[in-house]
Amino acid sequence: MSAPGIVVAGLRKRYGTTLALDGMSFSVRPGVVTGFVGPNGAGKSTTMRVILGLDAVAEGTALVEGKPYRSLRHPLNHVGSLLDASALHPGRSGRNHLLWLAHSQGLAARRVDQVLEQTGLAPAARRKAGGYSLGMRQRLGIAAALLGDPPIVMLDEPFNGMDPDGIIWMRGFLRSLAAEDRAVLVSSHLMSEVQDTADHLVVVGRGRAVADASAAELIAAVSGNRVNLRTTAGTAATRVLAQAGATVAHAGGRDTLVVSGLPADRIVTLLGKSAVPFSEVSAHRAGLEEVYLELTRDAVEFRATTPTEAAR
Repeated sequence: MSAPGIVVAGLRKRYGTTLALDGMSFSVRPGVVTGFVGPNGAGKSTTMRVILGLDAVAEGTALVEGKPYRSLRHPLNHVGSLLDASALHPGRSGRNHLLWLAHSQGLAARRVDQVLEQTGLAPAARRKAGGYSLGMRQRLGIAAALLGDPPIVMLDEPFNGMDPDGIIWMRGFLRSLAAEDRAVLVSSHLMSEVQDTADHLVVVGRGRAVADASAAELIAAVSGNRVNLRTTAGTAATRVLAQAGATVAHAGGRDTLVVSGLPADRIVTLLGKSAVPFSEVSAHRAGLEEVYLELTRDAVEFRATTPTEAAR
């Protein structure tokens, strides 16, 4: 197995009285898109800033290819990052912005033209970056991250401002980077943005990793032994199954229930004996959005009350 491109271990950091990082630990391996997901304020951006040497911590370490970022002589050759798509001179053209960065790292001008093509910005390369849309600025930031052809790429909320075509392009682009054996770390507060891209997920909440596993492992863990039941007699089915010790909840569909505490064959027997009609009994498979909500339930800073809760 390849050695980790990034290793974060035991990071702790406060901003005044706020504990921003509380033992944050995880690793990012080459050849894998690692989704770094969690609610706003969970510590994702702070962790990325620590990895890049922009913020100090009270405890812990963040290493890039086994070294602190600040010790790298030509960092763009090791790590490409996008933290803020607006961090550019609005009066410079997109190409001149990249030329300035390339010159600072001793990189040739031809590399600028290569990354402009790679990110689809070549037609707009000589336009002033201040007139770029947010999606175009995201592409420019990604082009800057790729200048040094780095083995590690870190992108903070890269889907922001992307239209549907841009989101599709971004997902394929991230997968292509991993296919080149790069270590790719992508943060997002929306699971839907990384669900078709990330091979591995680090789910964070309140400054620490609450889950660190493959998407398949997390889905299996959250799915548990629950059973999906489709029935037009939801009230009767709930009564019968609850009397047998099951926990029954409504799923997304109007006629779909999720049953916990009873195996599928027992559910079928109980409903059959009570003449409760049903059309399907199957193992419940959680979606990534459900996984995310389950894992971050206690880590959301601001949570709206649902109509059901308000009525209680």
